[in-house]
This record gives sequence, structure tokens and C-alpha cells, in this order.
Amino acid sequence: MKGELLERAGRYADSHADCGLAATPIEGLVILRETAPTMLQFAVSKPLVALVLQGGKRVMMGSRTFDFGAGDSLLITTDVPTVSQITMASRALPYYSLVLELDPSVIAGLVDQIGPAPFEADLPVRVDPTATEVADAACRLVRLFDRPDAVAVLGPQLVRELHFWLLSGRHGGAIRALGVADSHAQRIGRAVAMLRQHYAKPMRIEALAHAAGMSLSAFHVHFRGITSLSPLQFQKQLRLIEARRRMLALGDAISDAAYAVGYESVPQFTREYSRMFGQPPARDVRRARAQMDAVA
Repeated sequence: MKGELLERAGRYADSHADCGLAATPIEGLVILRETAPTMLQFAVSKPLVALVLQGGKRVMMGSRTFDFGAGDSLLITTDVPTVSQITMASRALPYYSLVLELDPSVIAGLVDQIGPAPFEADLPVRVDPTATEVADAACRLVRLFDRPDAVAVLGPQLVRELHFWLLSGRHGGAIRALGVADSHAQRIGRAVAMLRQHYAKPMRIEALAHAAGMSLSAFHVHFRGITSLSPLQFQKQLRLIEARRRMLALGDAISDAAYAVGYESVPQFTREYSRMFGQPPARDVRRARAQMDAVA
């Protein structure tokens, strides 16, 4: 089954990938494809599961580093800042991974049907061997790509089944928290959604705590426990990651990118950018563009 999954997903990605990403007919499901190791990618990831089918990848969260490859699954159960890099890929053997965003509404429906069980936040990022049941459901989902008439009928059922097997796995408790009404994960998720939407604007901690339905002290504790950052650190990373994207993808000048994401001082932006990315914006952008040109 895993061989078939690689063959079908790889064939689809080879013919549909645009800048390393192949959208699929299934909402929330994409295939990543790279034909060479990549530069470091900075992002604030949403809850997702990534099934690596071929090649290798490294993901760093805080002081933790995860190296994994074919047959492994990366599970992220909350919005969390990560640094990632494809470490093993070539034209002969591209890197392929099937990435599905976790759907809290699907999880909530399954939790209601399955009944009470423990749930916990635990570590927001973890890597484990892909369960046979998960790979099987993913393979049947990929088969639908060639049958668009079946996607609308069978796609939601298979997405739900995939979520079920993830809930049944060793980290099901952390996934379950995403679908449990009024859990700390859901409450903090509301605050994170506000930060994502208004990252460029000043944000009062009281407003975020109110959105989460928590006291200020409880909000600080649970926000850091779930995301590994304080709310202000989280917003700062959102701003800096978006500024970097604007400079690389849109060609924004340093000052334009800084002001666009909410900074009022370019020197402050430069200092904080250097702390996060390891070098000043101009030097980092030159290096990143040189790496992209070398890969191309």
C-alpha cells in the first residue's frame, strides 16, 4: 500500500506541482515536491499531518530538532513557529510528502461520536512512523484524484476516516484537544486566529485574553504552554516571517516590508530580524536569493 501511495502521489505531484506545491481536489490536502535540498523555511504552521513518502526533512521548533524521512509522519497539533528544510531530494528521487491540515470540525464530530476520553496539549510537534491505517486511508484518498466525479461523494468520508485513525494513534489525545469544545487548545486557537488576522496592528493582551475567555494570568500560561511563545513573541515572529516573504517573493525594500508588517522603526526591525534569522535583512535576502538561483 505504501508503494502504491508513493507511486500515485508522486505521479500527481510531478504533473501538477507549482513551485514545489501541488494542490489536490481535496480541500486542505496538498503534496510537496522538491528535486533538491532547500534553504531554511520559516513559518508559523497550522495544525497538520505530513506523511513523508520519499526523501528527508528536518524541522526545528525551539531547541528541538526532528530529522525524518520516508515512512514517517510529522504531526503538528497547534499553531507553532517552525524552521524546516528538505535535506534529501534529487531529480532522480524527489522529496514527496502528503500534507493534510487537521480540521477541528471533523475532529469535534468524531469526538462526539467516540465519546469521552482523555485529551492533552503535550508537545505541539512530534514525529512517528506512519501508521498502516493512516497510509491506507491516504492511499484511497489519492486514488480519487483520477476520479473527480467521486471526490465530492467519497472525499469527505476518507478525510474523516484519516482523522479517525490519527485520533486512534498514540498522539490522539493532543489531536482530540483541537475538537473538544472550550478546551485550552480551542480557546488559545481563537486568540491565535486574531493574531494571524491582525498581526500588523498593535494588539492588547487583554483583548486576546478576552477572546480566549481567560484571565490574563491563565492566558499567558496556556498560550506559552501551547505555542511555546508569549503572545507578543508570537506576533513578532508572524511579522518577521511575513516581512521576509515580502522581500523574497515580492521584492519589497527593507523599509517597505518593515512598515507593511507593523514596524514603525526600521532599525528596530533590523535588530529583531537579525536575532530571528541570524543576519541582517539585506544579507539574508541576498543569501536566500543566491541559494534559490543555485537550486534553479
